[in-house]
Amino acid sequence: MTRPTTYLVRVLLFLLAVGGVTALLSSTLYQAFCNNPYLDGLIVGILLLGIGWNITMILRLVPEVRWVNILRHPRDGLTTPPPPRLLAPMASMLATHEKGRRLTLSAPVMQSLLDSLSARLDEGRELSRYLTGLLIFLGLLGTFYGLLLTVGSIADVIGNMSVGSGDMNVMFDQLKSGLAGPLHGMGTAFSGSMFGLAGALVLGFLDLTAGQAQTRFFNELEEWLASITRLSAGGLQVGGSDATVPAYVQALLEHTAENMDKLQVLLSRSEETRAQEHRLLTALNDRLVQMTDRSGEDHLQGIESLLARLVQESAAGREQMVTDIRNDLRLLARTIAASAPGKNPSAS
Repeated sequence: MTRPTTYLVRVLLFLLAVGGVTALLSSTLYQAFCNNPYLDGLIVGILLLGIGWNITMILRLVPEVRWVNILRHPRDGLTTPPPPRLLAPMASMLATHEKGRRLTLSAPVMQSLLDSLSARLDEGRELSRYLTGLLIFLGLLGTFYGLLLTVGSIADVIGNMSVGSGDMNVMFDQLKSGLAGPLHGMGTAFSGSMFGLAGALVLGFLDLTAGQAQTRFFNELEEWLASITRLSAGGLQVGGSDATVPAYVQALLEHTAENMDKLQVLLSRSEETRAQEHRLLTALNDRLVQMTDRSGEDHLQGIESLLARLVQESAAGREQMVTDIRNDLRLLARTIAASAPGKNPSAS
């Protein structure tokens, strides 16, 4: 995996460039800083905090990359590094892995590890984004505060101006002393905007670089996890484990499911037939009662033969239905026995 030191060097070069520009403009920046040292000092302090945090975000990837490289290419006698922080779920899961066996993961486990890592990386970058937004807010706050000072100072200058003795030199000196307040307010506004926006620009670049380092680490880890992930072959799973059911057992189960559907249809039809036979027998009984009063012995014999034939056909239909149910249940029992762990399918 790519070491994050490349991105760390990029950050250091950028900070050196910023430091060079600051040294060239040191006198001007010092005068602007003196206009409002409290607010500008707060902005500079937040800027330093953001710089340190972004560098820490890159440095925390170094032990993670080292741990993954050792895991990918283990060597005898090599000291095992301490467990990483970002990949703590993966380290705890691999603690029970037997040495000497090839490391494999299932697709749900790989997705869970990647989701956990993505959440941890985003959590670390939230502070950097907040500090960037805070610098912009403080810059705007300094602007509005300086403008308020300027407006108030101009109002005082206008209110305190008087003709007096009519000496122009006195009036000019009074005007110069009165303009010192508005100029100080404008300096406060411009210095706050300059330090705030410049600090936000610096932190924005550092956050971008840290994000690129984390994205590179995440993508390379995802590629490695994808290479050791074992996908199921489309078969069923027994007992919640990753072992797939053999193809012949799956075919038997599918055939049994189809037979169970047919059996359900047959039972529903049998119920309808039974209800229809019940209605016919009831109607026949009513007709028999009517015919008994009107007919003789010949009619009774014909009816008796008709009832005997109806009973025989009904019994034959029930026997066929029972036979079909027994065959389907026998096939289902064989299928369940074949899908049981350790059962030899040829034993059936």
